[in-house]
Amino acid sequence: MQARLASETDLAGFREEARSLLAHQVPPEQVDWLTAHNSDQFAEVIPSDARGSRHVPRAAMAIVPASFLRLCEIVVLHRDPKRFALLYRLLWRLVHEPGLRGDPIDADMLAAQQMGQAVRRDLHKIKAFLRLRPVTGGNDTSQPLNLAWFEPSHHIVEAAAPWFVRRFAQQRWAILTPERSARWTPVSDKLEFGPGPAGASHHMPHPDDDFLLEAYRSVFGARDGH
Repeated sequence: MQARLASETDLAGFREEARSLLAHQVPPEQVDWLTAHNSDQFAEVIPSDARGSRHVPRAAMAIVPASFLRLCEIVVLHRDPKRFALLYRLLWRLVHEPGLRGDPIDADMLAAQQMGQAVRRDLHKIKAFLRLRPVTGGNDTSQPLNLAWFEPSHHIVEAAAPWFVRRFAQQRWAILTPERSARWTPVSDKLEFGPGPAGASHHMPHPDDDFLLEAYRSVFGARDGH
């Protein structure tokens, strides 16, 4: 059985799918989690009415701790393709194995916590080491354009971008990575996201201004004067 998610960081979609699967008593080993990134064409999804008719009581759902929901928010940003399967397995076990909450060395919980720690380290790195720099070129000279190239280990661009908005609220900037990009335009008070630049890859040498500007244009050029 396949559970379809709209993107690599589709937390809302994961929660909706997991809630439906859990309500219909679908065990973790019967679910194949797919994202738009790892499947060019989704296979047919089995309708919910074919998953069974038994529902999890409200009391059972209530035992899922808030700390697990917070853990989900950070773990979905990890690059491991098995992260959604791990989270659903933990959700299933939290409902069906009451003792799991008190087990400090459970292998699944430890794996999820380690994923969360790795994502937090990556978020710290982008905030500590990313450097925006002004570039010249293009038609729009009304406000300087500041660009940065960064290669995160995990899917953190959208989670980190609001921090840069707060720090550089008066600057016009864009962060470019191999898989995801973000830009902020203070005049319109708009934070936008797009794909990685065309032809970009990991382990790029230190990019010069020409590369940054061309990368920016490949993502946002159709919507911008640059």
